[in-house]
Amino acid sequence: MQMLYNSDSFAVLQIEFGLPEADAPGGSRGGLEIVDKFARKGIFIEGAVAQSFKDGVQALIEGGSPSQEVLDDYIAAYTTLAQQPVHLH
Repeated sequence: MQMLYNSDSFAVLQIEFGLPEADAPGGSRGGLEIVDKFARKGIFIEGAVAQSFKDGVQALIEGGSPSQEVLDDYIAAYTTLAQQPVHLH
C-alpha cells in the first residue's frame, strides 16, 4: 500500500495484491482506494476506472501545478459513488 495523495479532505492509496498479472482477476493486480475524510466513506476502484482516474490526475498535472482545491474537486467526483463506511481500528 502506498499513499499517493493526502489532504484534509481526501486520501488516495495505491493497493497492490502481489499477484502476477496473469493470475489476477481481469488482469488487475490492484487498484486505488479513495477515502473521503469528511463523509467517512471510501471507494475502491480498479481497472478502467482506476486508469481513468490516473489519466485525469495526469492531465491536471500537465496543465500546470494544480492547487489542492483543484485536486480535491477532481477526487470529489469519484467519492460521490463511495458507499463503504470507514472504520478506524
